[in-house]
Amino acid sequence: MPSTVTTLTPLHGIKLVEPGDDLGAITVRALQGNGLAPEDGDVLVVAQKIVSKAEGRYVDVSAVQPSQRAIALAAEVDKDPRFVEVVLSESKRVVRRRPGLLIVEHRRGFVMANAGIDHSNVAAGVGTAQVLLLPVDPDGSAQALRRHLMDVFRIGLGVIISDSFGRPWRKGTVGVALGAAGLPAFVDLRGRRDLFGRELLVTETGFADEIAAAAGLLMGQADEAVPMVLVRGLAWSAPDLPAAALVRLAEHDLFR
Repeated sequence: MPSTVTTLTPLHGIKLVEPGDDLGAITVRALQGNGLAPEDGDVLVVAQKIVSKAEGRYVDVSAVQPSQRAIALAAEVDKDPRFVEVVLSESKRVVRRRPGLLIVEHRRGFVMANAGIDHSNVAAGVGTAQVLLLPVDPDGSAQALRRHLMDVFRIGLGVIISDSFGRPWRKGTVGVALGAAGLPAFVDLRGRRDLFGRELLVTETGFADEIAAAAGLLMGQADEAVPMVLVRGLAWSAPDLPAAALVRLAEHDLFR
């Protein structure tokens, strides 16, 4: 019988991650340092920032040469043309724009502000203006970390790489899954019955997003320094699906 209690435990004392760091080894030390031994069915939620930092996904904006397109778009949105050039380099298309806001479709399919490129909690070097890009392959990064943890602890677990997204028509950011491994990123409930026996016709749950949002309550957005949360007590029977499966296909997008 599945557990009726779900716990979320923040991992404290994690070092500031730098390019080239072994994120698997850092995670193992963090778990052990917090007195945690992963169990089968646990899910580790990891903040995108430390994954990107370990993978060296930095760009020095001060060294970027903006294109004419970036210069023109920067004038519309009142942003640095060099920064806009970096955003465009990570994007498939510009979705919406206005002064102070640039919404794009990231090349991995995410629709988000500034292609997820961030200045916050990124230390700038002398004479540089560094920004941090998303991981090249968030699902691959989640899978690599999962394999390392399974090798060390000899158990099965899930890994989610999370980031904070704004949402259309609603204020506030919420944690979502950019990458996932070892669990179903979404669960198709179509064909099941509700409490009154009615067949569910359209219901699909964003399982990995729900977990990421819950972990976000502990991770925070500012100086909390909690980039990992261990979630215990969840249960699922659906097959594994990567977070890429959460991206709605263009032909199903009524607002495109």
